[in-house]
Amino acid sequence: MPDLIQSLQGRDLGHLRIVASLWGVELKSVEIEPAFQELAADLLVPELAGEVVSTLPAEAQEALAALAAEGGRMPWATFIRHYGEIREVGPGRRDRDQIHLNPISAAETLYYRALLARAFFDTPSGAQEFAYLPNDLMPLIHPLVRPGGAKGKKPTASKTPPAPEPPEEPLGRPATPIERTEIILASDRILDDACTLLAALRLGWEGVPRPENLSVPEKVLREILVAAGLIADQGPQLEAIKNFLAASRGEALAWLVKSWLNSETFNELHQLPGLVCEGEWSNQPLVTRRFLLGLLGPIPTGTWWSLNAFVRLIKEKYSDFQRPAGDYDSWFIKRVSDGVYLRGFVAWDEVDGALIRYLLTGPLHWLGVVDLALPDPEKAPSAFRMTPSASRLLGGTGSERASQETARLHVSSQGRISVPRLAPRALRYQIARFCDWEDEKVEEYRYRVTPSALQRAKEQGLKIEQLLTLLRKFTAAPVPPVFLRALQRWERKGTEARLESQVILRLASPEVLEELRASKMARFLGDVLGPAAVVVKPGAQSKVLAGLAEMGLLAEEAAKDGQVEGRSGGP
Repeated sequence: MPDLIQSLQGRDLGHLRIVASLWGVELKSVEIEPAFQELAADLLVPELAGEVVSTLPAEAQEALAALAAEGGRMPWATFIRHYGEIREVGPGRRDRDQIHLNPISAAETLYYRALLARAFFDTPSGAQEFAYLPNDLMPLIHPLVRPGGAKGKKPTASKTPPAPEPPEEPLGRPATPIERTEIILASDRILDDACTLLAALRLGWEGVPRPENLSVPEKVLREILVAAGLIADQGPQLEAIKNFLAASRGEALAWLVKSWLNSETFNELHQLPGLVCEGEWSNQPLVTRRFLLGLLGPIPTGTWWSLNAFVRLIKEKYSDFQRPAGDYDSWFIKRVSDGVYLRGFVAWDEVDGALIRYLLTGPLHWLGVVDLALPDPEKAPSAFRMTPSASRLLGGTGSERASQETARLHVSSQGRISVPRLAPRALRYQIARFCDWEDEKVEEYRYRVTPSALQRAKEQGLKIEQLLTLLRKFTAAPVPPVFLRALQRWERKGTEARLESQVILRLASPEVLEELRASKMARFLGDVLGPAAVVVKPGAQSKVLAGLAEMGLLAEEAAKDGQVEGRSGGP
């Protein structure tokens, strides 16, 4: 770190005289360079340093102790947040108002005594601004603010981000009865959502048809599956999916939890509802996640814990948990509702506090680690508790609450297949590939076998016999014979009947139809359905109406039944 003279570079002679007066020495030099040398020689006297430190206000002594405890430097943003700002004033106002005699903060007190300076230093994440104690003053000051020093004062705990070690005592307090009025138990439903999304992607779709039915936001679910190695840029990873679906629900849930725990790409900060992260800055989601999970460790399993108190204590003790340099200004995070950028420590609750709440009420709840409670159904969660399976899941050994996949299918003679949620996931994954998807219920997924769905399955290399084998093996009752015959007949002959919606042009006489078919309008006409009726090709309805008018035929459209009637005659 820079020494005292280097730290004072750029200060005018008036500033140096203020420093000298506060140390009780006389500065005789009238030129700036000799003044630097003279002042440094006076200040680097151990006895004088002891006297100056002993007369500092308690807040300034605390700030100096914290700085010395950190090896003489601390991120500038962190330091001034805890120990106050330094007013930016010119020499004229400084000398006129003598602001050094009435400092507004501990930081300002130290600054005018040359016990505090600021500069940019290189760090692994780039240049960052720090508050620091000049290097040659450090050996004099450090013994005065550590245990056993001249003052015998124990330095306060460091204000910089702590190492990710769990505290001995849990942060916060147990939840009150009001905070845990409405309970939402964690579940393993994320496994069913994963099966749904993986099946949709295997079909070549961009996502699930009805994302509102998922218990996890589709974007977040997709990122969890990426972390688990089930999805990559090139699409579904078939071998990994096979193993995932074949695993027991407990093993599969542990697979997702472990993948999430160790992911460097799954970024909870970027998922916060109502916020958008912009720009090129970066955070460290893995380090942040592990630190916050460490804070959950001391909380007793099965005990309802106040979410608000937990967040409040983190803000008080570990506010910089995700900001290594205590920097609250360089991250560009915008509130969607009004476009306001959330900058500075004043936005802690909306960003850092919101991240803690999201981690608990989002990923940890979806992955079966915590139960949630609300004061009433219309309010946000106010309490949480670690589930009995939490330690096992976080340790990668499965869930004690995982369900068994023993439910069986139901098949109707019309080709509708109902798959209970707790049927084997590998079974539903395959059934979904043979069918069109219909709306689902809370505990049941519904599919329908159609010629187009069978053709799609055939193009992906699936065979009717595979579907028949699944149905015979996993249905609760025998498959209706009429449906079996329909499948087998389709395999032999393909689609033999098709129900279509078409626009039909009906005319007053066969002669008019012949006239149309002989005109340039013929290219817009399809199959002839009778002496005076013909199909209009898709998208050509307006062109037919215009062409009829040019021929002197007025036509009216029957919107309800999709027919167009043409009548001869003028206006």
